[in-house]
Amino acid sequence: MSVLVFGHRNPDTDAICSAIAYADLLQQTTRPDAVAACCGPPNQRTEYVLGRAGLVAPKLVMDVRPQVEDVCRREIVTASFGDAFHEAYERMRKGDLRAIPVVDRDRQVVGVLSILTMMELFFTDAADSTKARAVTTSLRKICEVLGGTFRNRVEPDRSDELLVMVGAMSAEGFVERMRQYPSERLIVVCGDRPSIQLPAIDSGVRAIVITGGFPLASEVVEIAKAKGVSVISSPFDTVNTTLRIKSSQFIDPVVDRDIVTVPGKWTVAEARAVVERSPQPVFPVVGDDGTLVGLAFKSDLINPPKLQLVLVDHNELGQAVNGAEEAEIIEVLDHHRLGGGLKSTQPIRFINEPVGSTCTLVARQFRAAGIVPKPAIALCMASGIISDTLHLRSPTTTDVDREVLGWLKGLCAVDLDLYAKEFFEIGSALRSKTPADVIREDCKEFTEHGERFSISQIEETGFDLFWERKDELRAALEAFAERQKLDFSALLVTDVVSNGSLLLLSKESEAWEDINYPRLDRSLYQLENIVSRKKQLLPLISQLLAK
Repeated sequence: MSVLVFGHRNPDTDAICSAIAYADLLQQTTRPDAVAACCGPPNQRTEYVLGRAGLVAPKLVMDVRPQVEDVCRREIVTASFGDAFHEAYERMRKGDLRAIPVVDRDRQVVGVLSILTMMELFFTDAADSTKARAVTTSLRKICEVLGGTFRNRVEPDRSDELLVMVGAMSAEGFVERMRQYPSERLIVVCGDRPSIQLPAIDSGVRAIVITGGFPLASEVVEIAKAKGVSVISSPFDTVNTTLRIKSSQFIDPVVDRDIVTVPGKWTVAEARAVVERSPQPVFPVVGDDGTLVGLAFKSDLINPPKLQLVLVDHNELGQAVNGAEEAEIIEVLDHHRLGGGLKSTQPIRFINEPVGSTCTLVARQFRAAGIVPKPAIALCMASGIISDTLHLRSPTTTDVDREVLGWLKGLCAVDLDLYAKEFFEIGSALRSKTPADVIREDCKEFTEHGERFSISQIEETGFDLFWERKDELRAALEAFAERQKLDFSALLVTDVVSNGSLLLLSKESEAWEDINYPRLDRSLYQLENIVSRKKQLLPLISQLLAK
């Protein structure tokens, strides 16, 4: 199972670029199975980065809660109606299985066959001699199980309820015993004993089986043909021949048809609630069309292997991909404050430093490993730093960011200054997106002093478009807060040219009376020199709520 490297929900450029770059590093070092993933599509600026770098967007995964098809066994041993006990048992023995699904020609599941129920074919009512002798099968199936040959065959594929009789007594005793049963149902097992063979053929039994590989006289074969009696030659002795005839019985009567199948698209949690209450030994896993796609044991569903995750650009479960709480988080690289809810059962690598971009931390890991990133990966990491630090102009920028970006600049095949200018000019959310999409563009949820709220942030070159769409953006914020059951929602619109922002709120409370920034309109404030959500705006909001 691969390890997935994930950024946060509603991923920005730093989240996606750090996931791509760190997955690339892991592939070259400790985890060749690492895969970059994201729980939201790249925005327009990130798509620009990927296009310039020639990189593929991360795998889009919206939920990592394991589905049944993720944990079931794909190499499936099956049986079908008309199979013999011996055939089914050999498959189960080789697969070390105690039960297998039974399917029809279209691979639709029709039942489950278990070793326990198969034993009913052997251990029948010994007090009733007719039932004890009975085997429901065909002569061809008997011949196949014996590995024998036909000397004469009459309707070999016909299904019969045959009665097995061993000719291991005197001829007189055998004839007397044979008269107790319908001759057309008898299959007589004997060795090289004409005194048994001839009376049996003469009485018109269904078949005789000659054991030990003994030859049968040609005149006896001719008599059998005249009487319509099938003749099978077995390489085994009488005891083993008889056992194999018993094992040639069709499995049909002992297939459990009242079974539980599990849809492959169910989550493991959904399936667990069903299988825990069932005594069934195995659970066929089916696709949307009902065909068999896998096999699950109770242990597969009650205690499944956990998906492994590496978190980049976040460390809070509330910002992680859905289902992260059910996965095993093995590593974190982040530059935000410590959040809540993250736990591990064993020590993990946890890198959290006050730098301007997670890509800065990833680039440092490349250098620590002595690996020079490819130009495409270098540009990818440089883009994350440029985005999160507003090309080193954000107050979150550190000397480490500057030094790392300088190192990457020498590895990129583009002029980073010109590239940064193009980056910020592309993908104006206010120009290309609906108000609802603007709010979701780069949105994070927080809880401070008992208040749940969200902060969305977009970068623009000037505020002209904002003023045109102010009212519809406020309405979108109000709708988002109501839909997500938040106390309020905020949108920070940052001008990368003037290095200032406008803050739009879904609603104001008494807390905002102490904000000490100009109020331009209802729920709208001008924040001079505020460009960082995590280092400037979030602490400001937390301080206001605390008061």
